[in-house]
Amino acid sequence: MKAKERKPGRWSPANVAFNTFNYLFLSVVAFLCLYPVLYVVLASVSDPNQLIRYKGLLLRPLGFTLRGYEMTLKDSSILVGYKNTIIYVVTGTALNMVMTILGAYTLSRRNLLFKKPIMIYITITMFFGGGLIPTYLLERSLGLYNNIWAMIIPGAVAIWNMIIMRTGFQSVPMELEEAAYIDGASPVKILLEVILPLSKPVLAVILLYYTVGHWNEWFRAMVLLDDRTKYPLQIFMREMLIQANQALVAASSEAAGSLQEVDQYRELLKYCTIVVSTAPIMCIYPFLQKYFVRGVYVGSLKG
Repeated sequence: MKAKERKPGRWSPANVAFNTFNYLFLSVVAFLCLYPVLYVVLASVSDPNQLIRYKGLLLRPLGFTLRGYEMTLKDSSILVGYKNTIIYVVTGTALNMVMTILGAYTLSRRNLLFKKPIMIYITITMFFGGGLIPTYLLERSLGLYNNIWAMIIPGAVAIWNMIIMRTGFQSVPMELEEAAYIDGASPVKILLEVILPLSKPVLAVILLYYTVGHWNEWFRAMVLLDDRTKYPLQIFMREMLIQANQALVAASSEAAGSLQEVDQYRELLKYCTIVVSTAPIMCIYPFLQKYFVRGVYVGSLKG
């Protein structure tokens, strides 16, 4: 009888070397991903005089001050931007989810007439568009110029998100739908009480996609909005980062006391604005992260 081959133990030199390399490599990757966030947070509470002169890695605050946050939150434009962005995110995401769910549910039906031509027609829109100027002229002719609905109605459905959601709906066992239909459930009731409760991971992923997209939207506002009271937060942040808006400088000057102090705090204001504008969306992500991998995986199983 042949002697049984002994498998390498858990603490064999090869396994220890492999695991050590993995941990070191992943630690370096994690540090490279997290360091920019850490740098911005530490810089936002650092002393501006030291921050301007400092070069190299920033692993601790250079002094400590909350003056930058005080000046940022005193600026009325930041508060206006926050209010508008929240309106656009809530309203726009709600419209996106309703339209995407309805479209995905319709396309997931196995007996849909002309299903393949419809899918081809919809998919073409992912690769071809009218261009910036024709789109601007069309939306202006529809009365969307300088209108808050310009941030909500166009792009109500993202085709890629609808395809992911459609595939997620198709993964629901057909037997459950047939049982609900035999019990007298209407298509709407099947959607609300059978499909959606079993598709929470996909819904969470699409919700996150749309929320982040609306929160970061700035180009459409720059093209279609002319009234500063309707600007989203990202427009004001962009103006601060490129130092292109004199009204913002004047407002900061009043908060700081003098224009010289504004120049001193300008770098600090950039970091504080970044933290203020990204903190809410970063707080939402951990609650949806557990659905993220599963939702994308389920939505990519079938074509």
